[in-house]
Amino acid sequence: MDDAVDRAAITTALALAGCVAAEEEADELLAAAGDARDLRSMVTRRLTGEPLAWITGRTVFCDLEVTVDPGVYVPRWQSEPLARLAAHLLPPTGVGVDLATGSGAIAMVMQAARPGARVVATEIDPVAVRCARRNGVVVHPGHLDRPLPAVLASEVDVLCGVLPYVPSDALRLLPRDVLAFEPRAALDGGDGGLDAVAAVVRGSRRWVRSGGWLALEVGGDQVPVVNTLFEAAGYGAVDVLEDGDGDPRAIVGQRVG
Repeated sequence: MDDAVDRAAITTALALAGCVAAEEEADELLAAAGDARDLRSMVTRRLTGEPLAWITGRTVFCDLEVTVDPGVYVPRWQSEPLARLAAHLLPPTGVGVDLATGSGAIAMVMQAARPGARVVATEIDPVAVRCARRNGVVVHPGHLDRPLPAVLASEVDVLCGVLPYVPSDALRLLPRDVLAFEPRAALDGGDGGLDAVAAVVRGSRRWVRSGGWLALEVGGDQVPVVNTLFEAAGYGAVDVLEDGDGDPRAIVGQRVG
């Protein structure tokens, strides 16, 4: 197999299919393929729009290699500032919680930065639960904060999550490949997009200690509404976190009282 020829042909095919990072993706496919037959199969899958991480079985998030099984929401680079902030806010021996963890990427970042802390996650999808556990994350199966152990009440230093926040009637505006492959439950936030976000903000005071932090990813146009939700739930120092493109991506606030 002539890697140089194959790389050029694969790059061209991926670019024609609309992949914006065709050269990088070609390199990942070549590195992951066991032989020529594997490579052909993997390229074919990618050309249908299947997420690259499902095909190679991995992605890189905050410089960590994350296993991503088919069917599991692929962590986005836009969520990296939220993950890094959560890790920064977590005390060395504190308690961090990642809700709806998916592959476990954000929990992994917190644990890597604070190996002496207790980091746990929740996830309702059994496929994602297995994937996160393969990534070394302690996962409590269930919806949002419901499965958290009662012993964590008023003990959590950082509660965070990338919850579904796309309004149901706006799902059709997402890229075709996202709609075709990625789990809808990880995307659909209901009417207005804030069903899960609002529920977590309201319930967070059970878990977050006084002085602790709540950090949730949201859409840019949702910031004013979510800001109000945070303030109504007793969070001060509410701030907006931007992603690498400078777009509003998350809300973070510190519990008062």
